Amino acid sequence: MSSIKIKRIASEMTRVISEILLEEARDELLKSITITGCEVTSDLTLAKVYFTSMEEMDTKQLEKEMEEASSFIRMKLAEKMDLRNTPKLKFIYDTSIEYGNKIEKILSEIKEEK
Repeated sequence: MSSIKIKRIASEMTRVISEILLEEARDELLKSITITGCEVTSDLTLAKVYFTSMEEMDTKQLEKEMEEASSFIRMKLAEKMDLRNTPKLKFIYDTSIEYGNKIEKILSEIKEEK
């Protein structure tokens, strides 16, 4: 499958999973999750879904909660997207936002010292 089509599917999955969490999830923890991106394998068997949360919880605990909800999310995803096979979802906590905040803090400290 072409890489453009894979990227389009990944982008659509990001949007649809975000909608599922916001509109159809009953758990308040799931409603606080923000999907930051998605990577899909070329054979559509696996999708790595990157997420972040405003909840102050251990990242491993958040990943565990998301993995428990993955079958529900996958079922809803299959209903909303027209794919022959719905990929297995693997949720990974996205640390890039925290990393960016850390760098921004360091840069502002350096600026204050000058």
